[in-house]
Amino acid sequence: MARGGRAVPRDRVDIHRPDPGGCAVSRTNTVVVRSSYASVVLDYDTGTTELRPTSDAVTAMGATVVDVPDTVLTWGTVEQSAAPPEPAPVPLRWRALAVPVVLATAAVWAAGRRRNRFSRLVRLACSGRALPPATAVQARYAVRSVRWAAQLLPMRWACLEDSTAAALVLTAVRRRAEWRHGVALDPVRLHAWIAGPDGTPVEEPADTALYTPAYTPDGPGSARATRKVRP
Repeated sequence: MARGGRAVPRDRVDIHRPDPGGCAVSRTNTVVVRSSYASVVLDYDTGTTELRPTSDAVTAMGATVVDVPDTVLTWGTVEQSAAPPEPAPVPLRWRALAVPVVLATAAVWAAGRRRNRFSRLVRLACSGRALPPATAVQARYAVRSVRWAAQLLPMRWACLEDSTAAALVLTAVRRRAEWRHGVALDPVRLHAWIAGPDGTPVEEPADTALYTPAYTPDGPGSARATRKVRP
């Protein structure tokens, strides 16, 4: 899902009936990211994202609730560098591995029903959850190699596809990727990224720290405690 993706506002939710848009809301794979003034409802089965006023009805849906602390309003004005980043070095073996992985990720994105693209990529990003954790260097090389390999793809390639492919590269080398999908407020926007062993976003701009994780390889909810990396 691209950075800056917008949530669809809804005025109300009835927890006893299907979603007002006509689709039943998944209770077990839905996250409510809640602040004092607004809640973002993310259904990871359907890819549906909605913005709703925070209320008892929203938080009583039976979904996983992630609380976001209120912050000083910035109206979305965060400084970004206008200069493109310098190309980062990537070992040849990582680039060679990234090419088929990027193509496989693109194939998963294109195959099947369009409405299920989001959930397909989420499952793919979490496929290596049981593996030993990746090191900071491995995570960095995975992200860099995927961005190198994806440069000439004739398709939409945003943060969801990018982070999913990086997670799959780490799975291919038998390492767990700390994949994250999260929400930031003011304005509401979504982002997906890879975190290092200490939870720091890998090869990401500084404003990624504004995003609160809503889904990780462990499932819906905030990130769990950091795992120790095996030598």
